[in-house]
Amino acid sequence: MNHEDEVEVLEMALIWLMLGYLAGSSPTGYLVVKYLKGVDIRDHGSGNVGATNAGRILGRNWGIAIALFDMLKGGIIVWIAWAAGAGHMTMALTGAAAVLGHNYPFWLHYRGGKGVATTFGVFAFFDFFNPWPALIGGAVWYLMLRYAKYVSISSMIGLFAATIAMPIFGMPRPYYIAALLLSCLSIWRHRSNIVRILEGSEVKID
Repeated sequence: MNHEDEVEVLEMALIWLMLGYLAGSSPTGYLVVKYLKGVDIRDHGSGNVGATNAGRILGRNWGIAIALFDMLKGGIIVWIAWAAGAGHMTMALTGAAAVLGHNYPFWLHYRGGKGVATTFGVFAFFDFFNPWPALIGGAVWYLMLRYAKYVSISSMIGLFAATIAMPIFGMPRPYYIAALLLSCLSIWRHRSNIVRILEGSEVKID
């Protein structure tokens, strides 16, 4: 590959990074709560703009709907990158950028969600011909949520379970490296939840 080709590849990667960030930064929970309730979701509950807090304000069904949209906005941009002929590394970067967009949307002065639904959506579309890692992570999330009753713990463990499953099921290295970094980001985003769990003040779901 000559220098001009390398520059072109880098430019395309940067374009996909920007598209991934813009797709992920769509503030679904904020917009839905604002439209239906006329309030700023960041002033209620946990102050988070994600599906869990939206569900507390609007009810379970709306929370599920917002979670599904957050998954799709991360996954579909990865799929579009694949359809456009992007390589594994570019797709991995695009997915990571989508999660960063959700977590730190410039529309909301970088006060976004914790990225769990968007990350799961990205994982599912990293290699949608090999869905097992994402399905395993989702199953672990469900089981943990059912028995531990903590959304935060369930989310972090589910993401790491999907990450561990990726190399086991033969997914390319860029995907599980990106998945590991995103799972670690999830721990950082849940740091206040971890403190509350250690203090015994974290709220369990019904």
